Amino acid sequence: MKSDDIRARFLDYFQRRDHRLVMSSSLIPDDPTLLVTNAGMVQFKPYFLGSEKPEFTRATTCQKCVRTTDIEKVGHTARHLTFFEMLGNFSFGDYYKREAIPWGWEFLTVDMGLDRERLYCSVFTEDDEAYDIWKDVVGVPEERLVRLGAEDNFWDMGTTGPCGPCSEILYDQGEEYGCGDPGCRVGCDCDRYLELWNLVFMQYHRDEKGELHPLPSKNIDTGLGLERLASVLQGAPNNFETDTMAEVLHAASHLSGVDYGSGEESDISLKIVADHSRAVTFMVADGVLPSNEDRGYILRRLVRRAVRHGRLLGITDVFLPRMVETVIEIMGDAYPELKQNSAFIDAIIHSEEERFSQTLRSGLVYLEEAVSDLKSRGGKVIPGDVVFHLHDTLGFPLELTRELARERGLELEEEGFAVLMEGQRERARAARIEEGYAPQVLEIYSEILDNYGESRFTGYETVSDKAAVLAIVNGGHAVASAAPGEEVEVFLDRTPFYGEMGGQVGDTGTISSPAGVAEVIETFHPARGLISHRCRIAHGEIKISETVEASVDAERRNAIRRNHTATHIVHWALRQVLGDHAKQAGSLVDPGRLRFDFTHFQPLSRDELARVEELSNRKVIEDLPVRAYVTTYDYAISINAVALFGEKYEDYVRVVEVDEISRELCGGTHVGRTGEIGLLVIAGESGIGANMRRIEAFTGMGAYAYFHRRQEMLNDMAEKLKAEVNRLPDRIDRVLQRVKELESAMKKRGREEAASLVDGGIDWKESEAAGGVKILTAAVDGLAAQDLRELAERTLTGRAAGVVGIATIHGGKANMVVALSKELTGAGLDAVELMRKAGRLLGGGGGGRPDMAVGGGSDTSRMDEALAVMAEEVKRALEGHA
Repeated sequence: MKSDDIRARFLDYFQRRDHRLVMSSSLIPDDPTLLVTNAGMVQFKPYFLGSEKPEFTRATTCQKCVRTTDIEKVGHTARHLTFFEMLGNFSFGDYYKREAIPWGWEFLTVDMGLDRERLYCSVFTEDDEAYDIWKDVVGVPEERLVRLGAEDNFWDMGTTGPCGPCSEILYDQGEEYGCGDPGCRVGCDCDRYLELWNLVFMQYHRDEKGELHPLPSKNIDTGLGLERLASVLQGAPNNFETDTMAEVLHAASHLSGVDYGSGEESDISLKIVADHSRAVTFMVADGVLPSNEDRGYILRRLVRRAVRHGRLLGITDVFLPRMVETVIEIMGDAYPELKQNSAFIDAIIHSEEERFSQTLRSGLVYLEEAVSDLKSRGGKVIPGDVVFHLHDTLGFPLELTRELARERGLELEEEGFAVLMEGQRERARAARIEEGYAPQVLEIYSEILDNYGESRFTGYETVSDKAAVLAIVNGGHAVASAAPGEEVEVFLDRTPFYGEMGGQVGDTGTISSPAGVAEVIETFHPARGLISHRCRIAHGEIKISETVEASVDAERRNAIRRNHTATHIVHWALRQVLGDHAKQAGSLVDPGRLRFDFTHFQPLSRDELARVEELSNRKVIEDLPVRAYVTTYDYAISINAVALFGEKYEDYVRVVEVDEISRELCGGTHVGRTGEIGLLVIAGESGIGANMRRIEAFTGMGAYAYFHRRQEMLNDMAEKLKAEVNRLPDRIDRVLQRVKELESAMKKRGREEAASLVDGGIDWKESEAAGGVKILTAAVDGLAAQDLRELAERTLTGRAAGVVGIATIHGGKANMVVALSKELTGAGLDAVELMRKAGRLLGGGGGGRPDMAVGGGSDTSRMDEALAVMAEEVKRALEGHA
């Protein structure tokens, strides 16, 4: 049975049991406590916590997942992967153990036809209820029922969050897969008893102190590994030899010229390349970009491990893009986002692999220097800070450093490395906690949602609306009213105020009641479906249950609308000029400007930027209609509406169309026709990271103000240069030409002055070194530093000298030049070394060529001494040479 068939039959099984089919969510989770989506339940976490109410109580998914907790085991075991597909069925306060357990057994034994005699079930030690259901309802013999502790059968998704006891269904693959230990049984870490399905009975929430609290309702969360089930049904000895993974493995084998099965070490490398290729393909498709932080670091680490193992297989060229192509070809039908973003994925992975090739070389240089230093001191252990620098700064996976150390007969100070890594993790953990909400604050928002439901946004149709005050929150607690000067959050049953989202800032304005006025200083979403108005009470008071007039600052809103629609037009124009890989990666839309981040691999040329601006303004001038409508996500994607990387979308989405040129999923506010934008001017373009660029622009009155400022600058320049504005280019060209002529004349004059000083005007100190070499030195006044070279060169030839040293004071500093004849440099004398020694006396240094060096320093009082030292060094060197 093919993997595609298994996936389809699983989802169909639970759809026939009234489960809503939910699309796989992005690998970028909508959860500040997680870096990547690592389980099927992640997108449903708010439902388990009770912070959001689902539209359905049963769901089934095939979720793409990434886990790196066991990355060291990938390639070494039959079952560990970093990327995998997790089949799951979920209940949100609906059914529980008595339904979930028999369904799991029935699907595996009836629909999939697995041998009942080879299935074992484990339960949490204290879970008598699950044990009895397996034994009495399903009929599993007690000899194939195993009680295990919390380490094996109590599931959680991290240090905090939903959790509960679980029950696993395992498949006995036979003694040949075992460890050989006579005591081998369920719970052993070998490959004999393969965990297929984990049924989690989600009933607790673990807080930051590690304490368990009952969830509002008991839930079901299950995870069935698609690759593992495929390996059993297809008779494959491991996940890597199942139908889809075998094709990726074959691609790695073909690229490297190394046959799978030809050696244990090469097999491990082939498996790692195959697994990591799948992971990085899906991560980039969902908008993860390589970086040194958070999920970007996970992606970077996977790419670099894959490249390293490719090198171990003998692949020297860039190869991961070809692996990515294979993954997309195999899995693109099941996951259309792979095909839609294929060019972008290829470009990012290609760029990252090339970058790591450079990193690999520089890292090896750093390691060799550290090893050389270590061995010179008789050491045998590479310090933890060296290992950490290689890992954290240069991107070396720990196993790579370990392997390179082993090749050199050395060990790693892994304890010191672990301490530094833990410090890094703590910093990252603290940052993630900082981004989240405190539990008590989440609770008040949940109460508002429970009591009143979601906020109704009316701002698409109006900027002023009558509404009822549902709740007022002050410091995380509900209050009945707010007095003058207080800052509170006000929640209305309906509101025209747009809450900050999707890069668009929130609205400001006023909320007025018969008894008082509140200034809305910020509008945002504290929880999905809820709009909070952060207000300062200007006068009087605002009370719950009263009717108010909610009025958005219309002028500010209109400026935001112009800028938001302009981002869609700029997005379209960028793709016309640069290609389809130029996709939105972020934006900021406020009343003063727009900021648009996009994917591209190099700075835009002036012509490209001008073309983007021209195309954008053509569409503005054409006064095209802008339409918005709500439709299903599936239909929106089918008509090629652009969905942003990393965004999580509901079943129904809002599509914004700018005539026929742009169609994007967007919840923001927009103009009715492009002509309302007035004018769009791009103020600048810059890089903000690897493969990421940013455009800043103005529209409407902002564009007018921008041009007004530029015009004032031109007027000032024209006034200073005494020219009309339209003649400024000619005037500037003439001024620059005159400056060039004056500089040339000054240089010529300097050379002439220097030439005149060769035979007269300078009190040369003359001495002689071994072999009759003449040494001339002098400290001169009033000579520009740049003329020293000219004087030294002319003196060498004009006075038949072998060495010339000249010093002067210029700009408050001592400047010096040393010049040698060709005969002396051929004899091994070096002007740079002479200058450096003299320069140290002057409080500085020097550099240059073997025959001509310049330098100096801040100590002008020691010029004569520096010249004398230089002369003595020449004599000493030539005496030794003689």
